Amino acid sequence: MATLTIIQGGEVGKKFDISGRESVIGRSPECDFVLDVAAVSRRHAVVVRDKDLYLIQDNGSRNGTIVNGHQIEGQAQLRDGDQILICDVLIEFRNVAAPSLLGGAAIGGSSLLSPLDAAALLEDDGSGDESEIMATFDVGREAKATWQVSAKPEQQLMAMIEISSNLSNTLEVKEILPKILDSLFKIFIQADRGFIIMRPKPGAPLVPVVTKARRHDDEETRPSRTIISRAMNEKKAILSADAASDARFNMAQSIADFQIRSLICAPMIDSNGEAIGVIQLDTRDQRSRFTDLDLQVLAGVASQAAHALDNAKLHEQVVAQQALTRDLQVAREMQTALLPKAAPDVGGYHFFQHYQAAYEVGGDYYDYVLLPEDRFAAVVGDVAGKGVSAAILMAKLSSDVRFWLAREPDPAKALAKINAAFSQHGWDDRFVTMVVAVVDPQACELTLVNAGHMPPLLRTGDGEVMEIGGDEAGLPLGVADDYEYESYKREFLAGDFLTIFTDGFSEAMNSKRELYGMERLTQLCADKSVKARDLGPCILESVHKFAGDFPQSDDMCLVCFGRE
Repeated sequence: MATLTIIQGGEVGKKFDISGRESVIGRSPECDFVLDVAAVSRRHAVVVRDKDLYLIQDNGSRNGTIVNGHQIEGQAQLRDGDQILICDVLIEFRNVAAPSLLGGAAIGGSSLLSPLDAAALLEDDGSGDESEIMATFDVGREAKATWQVSAKPEQQLMAMIEISSNLSNTLEVKEILPKILDSLFKIFIQADRGFIIMRPKPGAPLVPVVTKARRHDDEETRPSRTIISRAMNEKKAILSADAASDARFNMAQSIADFQIRSLICAPMIDSNGEAIGVIQLDTRDQRSRFTDLDLQVLAGVASQAAHALDNAKLHEQVVAQQALTRDLQVAREMQTALLPKAAPDVGGYHFFQHYQAAYEVGGDYYDYVLLPEDRFAAVVGDVAGKGVSAAILMAKLSSDVRFWLAREPDPAKALAKINAAFSQHGWDDRFVTMVVAVVDPQACELTLVNAGHMPPLLRTGDGEVMEIGGDEAGLPLGVADDYEYESYKREFLAGDFLTIFTDGFSEAMNSKRELYGMERLTQLCADKSVKARDLGPCILESVHKFAGDFPQSDDMCLVCFGRE
């Protein structure tokens, strides 16, 4: 007696004894040999028995009937051992009383592939056939632990060695993607085209970033947008046994253009569990359509590719960060070069200065400017904001300060000129607070001009501490371009000591979120046990001790000078 036995796809091991004159094969329950597979037509083919002769005839099915690798037209004779391929179901014909070559064993063990829910995806087109989308394969992060890849060992090994070798030799995204398709074309020799579809940048639409075709005339055809969207949204790899006949998937144009017979599509899932793109392969050779084993291999390759892309992006971020660090180091060196290399050498006066940016570069600024008639100026400024932008503004401002202080003998008028020059650039909401202290050693006179800065602290020779110049303080630089500043003047006598600082000192914070505050600073300046010459280093030590290991939140600038 002759038999038909499923040896791959469908219900592996299912056997049918051919006893009648005609035995119908198809998906309909009314058929003699029922193949419960969506791609199989309802009455797909029929086996006709004529005495000891067996013939198989295709009933005009969508996907055709293939015997020993050749699609039949009309009828074909069946001989013992012939293999019949109906969609993805491989059936062996036997005409002797012998067991199946596979012994009825299931191939590849349990599968994670699941039939696609046609009702959820498609609408009936009236043809009587279900969708030719055969199965999906869950590749989400939670599902990876349960994968049981059942591809042939040599195919699986070839895939992983090829991909691993190519991907381990590069950490650049633009080199990884083409290597993936090159490897896949060696693994899947039936593939006619391949696509890697991603977003070129966040928020951009999905586009093919890399394509590959075996023939040049196939390169212009686009991939199926609908399948790509489903694969990414549901994080499932998709197998289509006969895409060309699947008009209900709303992809007729892209499929028809290329006459696609079969395709596989797998999403690339990153380390955060998000789909970052898909890999799609398709073929128009219906005799070499993709199988569920191919789908599982592609899903594994897509997972490995996503991992490689993660590593490449991390590498690019590290390289970019290293380049930025180098640039900031150069900027820091340039900013340091703008600061005075030493305090001025003025007989009978001593100086202390300190500058520390909160980040690599900062917006605080100080300078000493030697002026005509043996005068000198100490300048402290603070740009609103921190970091690179504040440092650039301060670098521009420093040249204007030197120019106008040297040219204009009146410090108030000089600061007005500095403000006008700064304001004309239109720095939006940027402004700068600044104190200019000019000392005339011959006249023993201090002239102070304040542009919105905290009043400096003066410790007199008898130990009294006071804020000076606060009542005469004007607007910060950049607020009003025609502002006229006022000067504060007083004698600068022996033992007098002036402390000018930015808010990085008064607002230094400790781990309890407490501020150092003006009260502590004033008390320290009034401490008569601390000599005037030692007061600057003592202030710095006190603030650092208060803050401890709590990170610095603002730039710190301190300038002190006193008369012996």
